[in-house]
Amino acid sequence: MYKHIFDTHAHYDDFKFEEDRDAVLSELPENGVELVINCGCDLKSCKKSIEICEKFEHFYCASGIHPSEISDESEAEFEEIKRLCDYKKCVAIGEIGLDYHYDFVPRDRQLVFFEKQLQFAVERDLPVIVHDREAHEDTLALLKKYKPKGVLHCFSGSVETAKEIIKLGMYIGLGGAVTFKNARKPLEVAEYLPEDRLLLETDCPYMAPVPHRGKRCTSDMIAFTAEKIAEVRKTDTQQLIDKAMLNGKELFNIK
Repeated sequence: MYKHIFDTHAHYDDFKFEEDRDAVLSELPENGVELVINCGCDLKSCKKSIEICEKFEHFYCASGIHPSEISDESEAEFEEIKRLCDYKKCVAIGEIGLDYHYDFVPRDRQLVFFEKQLQFAVERDLPVIVHDREAHEDTLALLKKYKPKGVLHCFSGSVETAKEIIKLGMYIGLGGAVTFKNARKPLEVAEYLPEDRLLLETDCPYMAPVPHRGKRCTSDMIAFTAEKIAEVRKTDTQQLIDKAMLNGKELFNIK
């Protein structure tokens, strides 16, 4: 069993954990999971993340509004989320960004809210956790404009895009997608990444790696992701997990 796992992106507030959340979260340290960041997507999930952090020592949180969750109430919600960022275990603004795959929210509104949250993150000197789905050009343009600290989570871009992100001093988060059968781009990125720019994540309860694809994902499943990345990088899996832990603690200023 591996140890020192840092899941830098999880959603344990999700309804899929409603029946056994406390049991699952209590068992994570026994399964090698040392740290987890629970990411908010709207005001309700940000508040739930704080509740989880209060209950479990190994949890930290990020607060923000996901591009698919922007609504007429988002302006008022964001004002309250700003206050939630004063919470001692809130270590990032997230999950924020752009999603042009589903287009649940008009792109111009997504861009306005992404920019607003980037501005706030830079003002507060907090890293951002960025969602970018089929919006690489616009995402990169705003990141170049504001130059925040942070991570591109569940990275789906090319090596060329990864190089641009790294030039900005940001990190790349890789998860279960590297184990999928059609995972050409994620594996090319995994092979290329400088070791000091790599973070490991799940996006649980989603994106469970092979051999658990389609099932509810939990943070200990990072082991399968790490093994696949270590394989393409021709390195030791535990060493990779250890380095990703150090990278995550540095980015999110966790002592």
